Amino acid sequence: MPAQKDRWFPSFSFLLFCASFIPMLGSTSVLQELSPQEYFSSLQAGRASLAYFSHNVSPGAQPFLEQIENSVEALQDYGISVVKVNCPKEDVSRYCGKENALRKAYLFRGNMLIREFPTDALFDVNSIVANVLFALLFNEVKYVETLTDLQNIENALKGRSNMVFVYVPATGTAEHRAVMEVAFVYGTVHQFVLTTEATLLKDTGDEPDASSARLLFCHCQQATDVAQPCRKTPLEQDLTVLNIHRHLKLMGAPLVTEVAEDPEKVSTVHLQLGLPLVFILSQKETYEADRRTAEFLAWQLLGKAGVALLSRDLVDLNVLLRSNVALKTPDEGVPIKYLVLEDTDEVITLVEDKSKVEQIQEDEDEEDEDEKENDNQDLQDDQVVEAVSRDKKRELPLEQILTLTEETFHSAMLKAAQTVVLFYASWEAVSLAVLQSYTEVADHLKGVQGVLLSRVNCWDWPGVCTTENVTQFPTIKIYKKGEQPLMYNGMLGTEELTSFIMLSRVSCPLKLMTIDEAEGYLRGELPSELSSYHHTSVLGVFSTAMSKAKEAFIEAGSILSGHVTMGMYFEDDALALSRKYAVSPPALLLARSGDRSVEGIALSKESAQDIVQMIRYRLLDTFPEITVQNLPHYLQLRKPFLILFSDGDIGQLESKEMLKLAKGIPQQAFVPCWLNLKNTPVGHGVLKAYFATVPSLPVLVWVNLHAGGQVFKFPPEQSVTETNILSWLEKLKAGLEIPSSTLSEEDWKPPLPAYDFLQMMDTTAPEFTLRASYRHGDGQEQQQPEGSEEKATVREETPEEAGVKAEKVQSPGRDLRGTAPRLAGREKQAKRHSEL
Repeated sequence: MPAQKDRWFPSFSFLLFCASFIPMLGSTSVLQELSPQEYFSSLQAGRASLAYFSHNVSPGAQPFLEQIENSVEALQDYGISVVKVNCPKEDVSRYCGKENALRKAYLFRGNMLIREFPTDALFDVNSIVANVLFALLFNEVKYVETLTDLQNIENALKGRSNMVFVYVPATGTAEHRAVMEVAFVYGTVHQFVLTTEATLLKDTGDEPDASSARLLFCHCQQATDVAQPCRKTPLEQDLTVLNIHRHLKLMGAPLVTEVAEDPEKVSTVHLQLGLPLVFILSQKETYEADRRTAEFLAWQLLGKAGVALLSRDLVDLNVLLRSNVALKTPDEGVPIKYLVLEDTDEVITLVEDKSKVEQIQEDEDEEDEDEKENDNQDLQDDQVVEAVSRDKKRELPLEQILTLTEETFHSAMLKAAQTVVLFYASWEAVSLAVLQSYTEVADHLKGVQGVLLSRVNCWDWPGVCTTENVTQFPTIKIYKKGEQPLMYNGMLGTEELTSFIMLSRVSCPLKLMTIDEAEGYLRGELPSELSSYHHTSVLGVFSTAMSKAKEAFIEAGSILSGHVTMGMYFEDDALALSRKYAVSPPALLLARSGDRSVEGIALSKESAQDIVQMIRYRLLDTFPEITVQNLPHYLQLRKPFLILFSDGDIGQLESKEMLKLAKGIPQQAFVPCWLNLKNTPVGHGVLKAYFATVPSLPVLVWVNLHAGGQVFKFPPEQSVTETNILSWLEKLKAGLEIPSSTLSEEDWKPPLPAYDFLQMMDTTAPEFTLRASYRHGDGQEQQQPEGSEEKATVREETPEEAGVKAEKVQSPGRDLRGTAPRLAGREKQAKRHSEL
């Protein structure tokens, strides 16, 4: 409470001081006239008085007396009386007897002479008030003439108090008076330093017009090291009492205010003094980075606007998630503007140029209009870009996904047994499409213990992505304690990614210690939460002496982790287990989840890549349903396709005959499969490419994509049986059938070239490297505790406290990334792939 009382006392005194300027009705300024005896007997200890001694008033002294009389009321406000002492002719005392003494005015405190002023130095009310207060406040206002004197005062104040440094072209001016009047109130709070030396002002790093007065607030309290200079914030307005008081109030306000309530209800000293308030919209995951960005911005706007940190986690804002800055003006009735800005330079421009707010909002409105027009245009070349453009205003539920920064990345890897990280670029279409799937994965895995889903925006945090060797977007990696990260290279759909995350939780390969464990593994005895993701179990059986084969199998397991469950048995009785399934070690045992039949396969090759290739081949279904997700696996076989297209599930008879055909094919000479157009609508487009029009379904088609591209249609009048199909295939082989069409020999490539991410980074290098070089001085994270009660109220920090932190930062962050999920570029998403 004493500290709070001291803080309010100067403001209260100043209000009384300002109130004293209100003229009282009927009041008149009367200059007291006393005899020397009356004057000296009336002096009171500690009370100041200004006296002018004269025998008679000469015409030359009349202007001075008029100014002395005009200053009576002004000096009375500070408890200083003004008296004209009429000296008798016979008085030969010190003040009345000498002619030169009669040309001076004397300042007393009690009966002690403080200063004598030549009358020509007190030429008006400003000079009288300025010089009298300057003499009385000799401890509160130091006068300096050399840079050494100024530096000595600065060094003495560092870590203790702040300094108000003032340059005036001459003493006794209106600016000098204004400074002295404010120093009368704030002199016990800050050290005031005055100079009339223009060269000294230049030595401080400021070079204004020498004919203009200048005031700098020096933040010396935050400078704990003698070698550290005091930050300086200039007063950019004229030196008047009101402007100086306003400036000092702003310098004493919190540098950054943390807000946990509706911003419409927030009121700070900046708004009260007619300045705008800038809100940085933050979230828990990026709190530290947002805090430093807010501090950096606050120093740039000090004296021009206030800065507040508004937590989205504690306040329900009905604004778009991409908005990262809000501006509240002191004008009553004007709503808060929520904007999307790129860096702190834009915020500074926004504050300095009020018309910029309307311009930014007009630009955003124009973008919205352009987007509406683009809705009616043709689809773009890159369908992913088009899809993201169409859905970009849909807010994603990202609450279950932890946002990582350069400071929080490594600590997050220790929070869970398994941490999944999506590395993406917030401006890139494919990344945003995958981010949508990623939110669905988070919903599927909600409540699963030991799995943490997180994301890193590589556009905001390139240093993290470089360290983790992320060279393309999007990239998904799984981190386990004490293990190398596992990269996901499968399809980026929800089901595939969810299955990969769950299966990667099981060690691959899983080392089994007894035959009972091995038999149980083949029966599918895995954790219950894996039941819906587990399809085929692979068990490697080795004798204890087969070290090379075992090492190759372990390496294959690390490659296939997340894609398949693999077990390993190499105990002394491994031979008995392998004989049960009619194979000899080294061997693979495959147990499919459907019928749980076990297939024994001898390992003829003992390299990891050969084992991986063999397992992938054996995991393919005998008669698969072709989908967008599994098509690449079957294309890798580079074999002809025999595809049965159907509009729904195929009949039981066709299924039985096709399965019989598939199992009877020697060494898989081709790929018998089927495609359900209801599950995979893209099949309509495939059939249109094969035939002029979509034929009646079901239809059986033979196509060899890797040799000639000829398409043959099974005779529709024949029933789909194994015998009829084999007979037809013989005719194809003999060249007796005419193809329905021949596919183009053009390579299957994307319609446009891929993004050159490295080139993009190079072109934006100055901005892109901001986060990479951004380090906190003490190297420690200061995460805001969840559920903290203190955040329910406004938490404030003075410029001196925050300035110490800001000085520790090697390269303050100028960008506003990380504050909210948003696009880093202002280009419209509706641009074509090639233009991006």
